[in-house]
Amino acid sequence: MSDLGDFSDYGNDTDDSSTSEPSSETNEGRTDDERTETASTREETDDFDRMDLEPVGDDRGLGSLAVSEGLSIGEESDETCLRAYITAPNRGDVRIGKYLLVPYPDGEKLFCRITTLEYAQEFHSDDATEIHARRAMRNGQIDERDYKFMATLEPIAVLFSDDGELKRRMTDRVPKPETVVRQASDKREIKTGLKIPEDGVFLGHLSVGGEKVRTAAEPPTIDYRVKDDYDSGDPLVFRHSLVAGGTGSGKTHGAKNILRQYLSTERTYPMDDGRNARMAVVQFDPQDEYAQMHDDNPAVNADDERAWEREGIAHGGHDETVAFVPKVGGSTYAASHHEAEQVEFTIPFSMVSDNQWLVAGASLNDNQYGALTHLLNRFFRSRGQSGTYQDFCSYLDDPALREELDESGRVHEATFDAVKRRVRSVPGGVFDQSAKSITELVPQFVRSGRLSVVPTYHLPSSRAKEMVVLAVSSLLIDQKLSNAPEYPTIKETPLLVGMDEAHNFLSDADSVQARKVIGKFTDAAKQGRKERLGLFLITQDPQDIDDAVFKQINTTVVLNLGDEDAIKSVNIPSTLEKKVPYMEKGQMVVYSPDNSEPVEITGLPKCVTRHGRD
Repeated sequence: MSDLGDFSDYGNDTDDSSTSEPSSETNEGRTDDERTETASTREETDDFDRMDLEPVGDDRGLGSLAVSEGLSIGEESDETCLRAYITAPNRGDVRIGKYLLVPYPDGEKLFCRITTLEYAQEFHSDDATEIHARRAMRNGQIDERDYKFMATLEPIAVLFSDDGELKRRMTDRVPKPETVVRQASDKREIKTGLKIPEDGVFLGHLSVGGEKVRTAAEPPTIDYRVKDDYDSGDPLVFRHSLVAGGTGSGKTHGAKNILRQYLSTERTYPMDDGRNARMAVVQFDPQDEYAQMHDDNPAVNADDERAWEREGIAHGGHDETVAFVPKVGGSTYAASHHEAEQVEFTIPFSMVSDNQWLVAGASLNDNQYGALTHLLNRFFRSRGQSGTYQDFCSYLDDPALREELDESGRVHEATFDAVKRRVRSVPGGVFDQSAKSITELVPQFVRSGRLSVVPTYHLPSSRAKEMVVLAVSSLLIDQKLSNAPEYPTIKETPLLVGMDEAHNFLSDADSVQARKVIGKFTDAAKQGRKERLGLFLITQDPQDIDDAVFKQINTTVVLNLGDEDAIKSVNIPSTLEKKVPYMEKGQMVVYSPDNSEPVEITGLPKCVTRHGRD
C-alpha cells in the first residue's frame, strides 16, 4: 500500500481474471502456444477501433478552387483572384504554364493557365527551427500534407457548346467555390481554348516548358498551325512572318520546315482571274543552306514519314528547287552539298534606272542623291536601257558634263565629284556579267510551286551581297505592286519572299539608301494581302530591323535569344519573354494575335528536308 492508498480493487465489481494481465507464475505453467494466444487476445481487447479518414471513392482532377484569399474574375488582371488547392498526390505533376479546366454547373468550362505555384503553411507553426531542419536533414522525408500547395490560375477563355460546336468567348463569369479543377487533356478543348486553327500551315507541337502537351487522342500531341485560307480573313502568310533566333537555336532548321509546308502540292491560293495557284518561294540565302531543300533528309526513316503523313505535314526533298547563282566578278560557287539545279544570272545596270539608290551606297546625303538621280536620268535618256555600268562610269568621266552642270547650277562640282566617287566604289563585277540577266530569267525565277534560292555566301564583299539581294527583291516588289507590270508572271503568282539575316538589309540606318529600301519594303508589307505577297524574314538580331517593317509583321516565331535587347524587340508577352533565354534547340514561342493566344511550341526534331553539311 502506498502513501496515496490502495487502488488495486478500484472499480472491480466483477472477477477481472479474464482481462487482467496474467502473473508470471500463471504464465510459467503455460505452453508457448497458450502464451501467444493470451497475448493476442489482450492486444485485440486493448486496441481502439481506428477511423478511416480517407474520402470514399476515387479522386477526380488535381484539386479544387479555394476562397481563402478570394475568388474573383475581373476585366483587369489585378481584379482577378483565382487559386486552386492541389492535393498531395497530384503535386509532382503540376507545372507553371499547364492548361486547366474549371467547370461551371451548367456545363460551360473556364479554360485557364497556371501562372504561379507556392507552398503555404497549413498550420500556425514555425518550421524554420533547428529541430525541423535537422529532422529533414536526417531522414530526408517531407510530409506534404502539413503544407498547402496553391496554384494561381490565369483565365483565358470560357468554352461553351453552340449547336454541338465547341466555341470560346472572353471570361465573363466566376466559377463556384470548391469546384474541382482538372488538367485539360482533350485536344479539341485545348485548341479551342487557345484559338489554334484546326487546319493551316504546321509550325510545331504545343508544349509547356519544353515538354509537349499530350492528350488521350491519337496522335497524342497537339499540332500548332497558322491559318492559310480566306474563310476567316486573309491567309497569314500574306501578313508576313518573322523567325528570330540565335546561333544554334534551330532557326534555319525551323525555317526550312515552315517553307516546305508552303511548297506542298496541295496548298493553293485563289487568284483574281479564278485560278488556284501554288505558292512561289524566293529565298535569299547568305549561308548557302536552303538549296538543300531539293534533297531528302537521309536521317528520316519510315516511322518519321508515317507520323508526318498522319498529321498532314509535307516532307521530303522539293524537286522544284533551283539555285539561281549571282555572278559577280571572278567569284565562283561550289555546290557539293546539294543536288539542286544551278542557273547563273547577273544584275543588268538597266535596273538602276528605276532604283537609283542601288548605286548610292550609305554615304550620300539628300543633295548628293538628288544629283545622282539627275545624272542617271540623263544617262538613260541618252543611252537607253542598254547602257551598262562601265558606260555610266565613262559618262561621269566627261569633264565637259561636270562643267556644264556646275555652270547651270544643276549640280555643284563638289557634289558631282562626291557622286562620281560613290558610283566608282560599287564592287567590281556586280553588274552586266557574262550570264543571263535576272530580268530574262523571270519566268523561270518566279514559278508556281518553285523554290528559287539565291545564295550569296560566295560573293566577295558584304556590299556586293547587299546590292544583289536588294536589286532582286526590288524587282519582285516593284512588279507585285505595279498596276502595269512589265513581268506579269510575278504579278499573277502568289509569292513568298524569304530573307535570311534580314537585319543586314532592313536596318534602321539614316542614309538615303536605307530610307528608300525601308520605304519599299514597308509598302510591300502594307499591300501584301491584296497582292498575295508575303515577307518571311529570318534574323538573329531582330532589334536591328526598322520599326516601319516590324510593325507589319503579324506572326512572330522566337527561338532562343541571349541578347536582352533582341528579346525586348520582338514584343512578345512578358510571361513568354522570360522563357526565351532558357529554351533548348527547337523550342519556340509563337506570337500571332490573329491566329491564336501566345503559346510555346516545339518544332520537329528532324528537318523534313536535307539539312546540315557532312
